[in-house]
Amino acid sequence: MNIILLGPPGAGKGTQARILVEERDMVQLSTGDMLRAARTSGTEMGKKVAAVMDAGNLVTDEIVIGLIEEQLTSTESKGGFIFDGFPRTLAQADALSQLLERLGQTLGAVVEMRVDDDALVARITGRYTCANCGEGFHDELKKPKVEGVCDNCGGTEMKRRADDNEESLKTRLMAYYRDTSPLIGYYYAKGDLAPVDGLGEIDEVADAIRGVLKQTKAA
Repeated sequence: MNIILLGPPGAGKGTQARILVEERDMVQLSTGDMLRAARTSGTEMGKKVAAVMDAGNLVTDEIVIGLIEEQLTSTESKGGFIFDGFPRTLAQADALSQLLERLGQTLGAVVEMRVDDDALVARITGRYTCANCGEGFHDELKKPKVEGVCDNCGGTEMKRRADDNEESLKTRLMAYYRDTSPLIGYYYAKGDLAPVDGLGEIDEVADAIRGVLKQTKAA
């Protein structure tokens, strides 16, 4: 089953994607990760990506779709793919739909993780990760069992994203509401949208998503 995780920055898409990868043997396709990997891959597509990014330009939809097609056709996935951070616009949604149709694949569900802006500010400004393994933590919501020590790998160096501050978040939210929120109506009209409350505990949100996927499979 292929799914999209839709929601504003800080909604918890990455966290829930990791749970789905572990539980359902799905493959997470994060456009950011794919672009970084392509840039250093040495492939023809990678050279295109590097040239665009080195020039300080935005990577085109055509290139991103090309990267996604590479992953869909070359990566073995028993559980399907999770699209994280893509599509971001209606044009990208149309392109993804056409790509899946061409490859004989379908989209099982679009999980919309709903959260409010005030909660997002508190959630994002308090988050940090282990510099060694990338495990995520939060000042209030998810503290390490031993202060300053990663639960996953035992690393002691933590880092915060430079743009995890209130001012940057407002800019990113504005971009989301302008470009990405129209996708909610788009997928609702297609009958694919499945909203869940993204403000619950991680396990609660994961349970809600499991319910969505179970219903989708049954349908």
